[in-house]
Amino acid sequence: MGDPRSDEELVPLAGSDPAAFEELYRRTVGRVTGFAVRRCTTPEDVADLVAATYLAVIGSAHRFDPQRGAALPWLLGIAAHQRANGLRRSGREMAALGRLAGRSLLDEDDYERLEEQIDAARLAPQLQSAIETLPAGERRVVELTGFGGLNLAAAAAALDIRPATARMRLSRGRRKLRRLLGDDGIATQIGVDAGDTSLLPPSVLKERP
Repeated sequence: MGDPRSDEELVPLAGSDPAAFEELYRRTVGRVTGFAVRRCTTPEDVADLVAATYLAVIGSAHRFDPQRGAALPWLLGIAAHQRANGLRRSGREMAALGRLAGRSLLDEDDYERLEEQIDAARLAPQLQSAIETLPAGERRVVELTGFGGLNLAAAAAALDIRPATARMRLSRGRRKLRRLLGDDGIATQIGVDAGDTSLLPPSVLKERP
């Protein structure tokens, strides 16, 4: 029988209870890794971002407030902040996290799998470059809604901003991306046909409710 506690119950314990952390890690690492794959170019960078995210979780778990949002958006918000800050972790820290989570962060199978996912998800250079030009606030909302799969309310909670602010930043970011890339060329730049959006983050240029 699995752990009956919810993610929101596990987060406050994750900083001091290895079992709670391991269970939270097991449940959420796939989504965090998926976010990292969309924003990184090598398996090592993915592993660094995932490690930085969960190490930040350990340090800030006691500040998590379930009244302000669910656990997963909170985790993805940490990932967005870590990625924006460009933090890299030492091998010692990553090894410590691996022991706490009960597994290696990047074994041979993981390396090959992440390379395949990065290749499948890699954005066209024009779109990648365009997103990088956005101000940090706009970029984080675009990343969380487009790559993290969050709606605006969840993204706002993850970034600790008002939903109206998140909507404004997303709208500004979308306008800038459209101005830089145009609406019609996005699918072509991603490398898929217009009718095939399997590799296109669905809400980079379309607001989610």
